[in-house]
Amino acid sequence: MSFLSNAEMVIKALNDYLIESRAGEKPVINQVPLGDLINDLNLSSYVKTGGLSGGQLSDFLRKYLAATTRLHHPSYLAHQVAVPHYTGALGSLIDGFTNNPMAIYEMGPAATCIEYFIINWLLEKIGWSPSPVNLQFENQEKNFGGGVLTHGGSLANLTAMIAARNKIAPETWKKGNPGDLALLSPSGCHYSIERTAGILGIGLESIYYVDVDEKGAIIPDKILRVYKKVKNEGKRAVALIANACSTAVGIYDPLQEIGDFCEAHNVWLHVDGAHGASALLSEKYKHLLRGVEKADSITWDAHKLMRVPTVCAALLFRDHRDIDTAFEQEASYLFHDKEQPGFDFVHRTVECTKAGLGLRFFMVLASLGEKGLAEYVERQFELTIEAYEYIRTLPGFSCAVKPQSNILCFRIDGSDNLQLKIRDKLIAEGSFYISTTSFNGTRYLRLAIMNPETNLETIKSLMQKVREYRQEIDENI
Repeated sequence: MSFLSNAEMVIKALNDYLIESRAGEKPVINQVPLGDLINDLNLSSYVKTGGLSGGQLSDFLRKYLAATTRLHHPSYLAHQVAVPHYTGALGSLIDGFTNNPMAIYEMGPAATCIEYFIINWLLEKIGWSPSPVNLQFENQEKNFGGGVLTHGGSLANLTAMIAARNKIAPETWKKGNPGDLALLSPSGCHYSIERTAGILGIGLESIYYVDVDEKGAIIPDKILRVYKKVKNEGKRAVALIANACSTAVGIYDPLQEIGDFCEAHNVWLHVDGAHGASALLSEKYKHLLRGVEKADSITWDAHKLMRVPTVCAALLFRDHRDIDTAFEQEASYLFHDKEQPGFDFVHRTVECTKAGLGLRFFMVLASLGEKGLAEYVERQFELTIEAYEYIRTLPGFSCAVKPQSNILCFRIDGSDNLQLKIRDKLIAEGSFYISTTSFNGTRYLRLAIMNPETNLETIKSLMQKVREYRQEIDENI
């Protein structure tokens, strides 16, 4: 069969999958044992004989889709992964087929220009100066923003800390870590921050945790105490990391006050806005990031609250020079002065080969428009508050905090183990897919309300299931 025939078959199967998922006709999650799934998909046979086309492709796709987690299902409430808009998926298809590794302009002019445009659009949303078009070498010393799209927020956080370390210890590239570096962070930071400390050789013992309030947000007045401890122990603060918003419960740190502290003490401020920076799209909710313009860098994932397929994360800098000087290697076949009509991103990334992530991003943005994306963010935030107000009125239920985003943590009276058992039963049945988290030493059931098809009736049905399972578990004890 031709490419077109196979492609039409795939698109038809995905369209049916979308319709089924939105209607809730199939389980949201289908956990199949690994060995059984390998056999059912007939992987070894296809590898030996080939021929994955026509009827065989149709059969494989049917089995594959049956074993996926249906993010388009209204009962998908587990993780901070976008329910992708179909135009973004088409962007992924186009990028996969053209296969332009666009980190250097000559290998992907169209993809590069879109990424450059998207970076500037995001910079302006933060309140930073965009990079000029037709950037030339004589402009390099001017102060304007810059950034890059990376394969995920964890890589973006790592790259930001590489840039921050280079600013405070530029000798690192030639001499190695000086051994006196530290990071400041709230205890509720994403685990990628601890990974970054290990990868960079700073070490977990050199992360100094700043004081937080009962919601897990940084207390600005308490930062100085920890900063003095860093100084007294003979160390230098590479950066202070703030959350916008926290992964566990979706609470925003007070960026204005934190930014004032960092500015006064010349400390790099990195905002991990992987999930919550999309509030900047909304006039109603952008106040949650008041003061974000004071940051030196920010991570902002499009594959969370911007409906872009995974993975697509933006790493943005107030001053482009901080990222343009972060990596100090030589590769003469790539890094050299040359006459060209575009811009190379390769010197801004850990990656040498990089997918055209901007295309999937742009196609969603161009389909929904700024207003459409803002309305989506507002709907999810408002539904989460509505769900919170409903749950807290139910006998035997409680919530961790009043949500500031689309993340909601709740529990039913009982032990931590009971919460885990309830989640296990929900997943085994496939009717709802939720996650859990530990917050302030207590286990909560956790919702990330990502799906535009989810509504309050979905939440009410979930609460009924939780009550039923709680009673069933109690009766079996």
